Amino acid sequence: MATPAQRREALKEVWLEAKDCTRCPLAATRTTVVFGNGHADADLMFVGEAPGANEDRQGLPFVGQAGKLLDTLLAEIGLERSQVFVANVLKCRPPGNRDPQPAEIESCEGYLFRQVELIEPKVVCTLGNFSTKLLRGDSTGITRVHGEAEVRTIGPRAVRLYPLFHPAAALYTPRTLETLRVDFHRIPELLAKPAPDQPAELEIPEVEPDAQAAPAEDELEPRGEPERAAQLGLF
Repeated sequence: MATPAQRREALKEVWLEAKDCTRCPLAATRTTVVFGNGHADADLMFVGEAPGANEDRQGLPFVGQAGKLLDTLLAEIGLERSQVFVANVLKCRPPGNRDPQPAEIESCEGYLFRQVELIEPKVVCTLGNFSTKLLRGDSTGITRVHGEAEVRTIGPRAVRLYPLFHPAAALYTPRTLETLRVDFHRIPELLAKPAPDQPAELEIPEVEPDAQAAPAEDELEPRGEPERAAQLGLF
């Protein structure tokens, strides 16, 4: 079984691959790849849809009003953003914040599955329709499945999946906000449960120190681009 340090190194490798990704046409229109940030050993992970304009500029997920609401809801259950990991289905902003296209999701989902595999969260909260449908492998909309936890396998890893309304949908709709808040307050109960049994033991190759090894954490920040290093959060 991989150690936390080995998993962090592997996660850095995924980030280094993703930050220059050209797998789909969004590479031509993005400002920054928004890989995600937070704690690399988090028990709780949130998965949204795609970066918006603020996220595209800053290189970090959920930095606008929806992000502030997410922080508020976390505080209500005794958690901070630094204790969780936050990512999106897409790592690049779709032009005009349009809906993700199937080919874009297919090109990008491997990064998300690898994040889940390496972070090893107990609970993954999907925020909104797109992440819920993708990670459940089902077309049922969020209005029917929100607040219903279930064990699902994401890539090679089993997690307790917990669909929630997207915070952006709750900003101007009091009823949706109240539903989101009620569902959110069940998260501590889910975190207290044992992690789901895994389908098979995961094996992550040990990173051998050599001339081609991943750079040290303090070397991952390109000069003049501090927002990219911030994506590593507490790796």
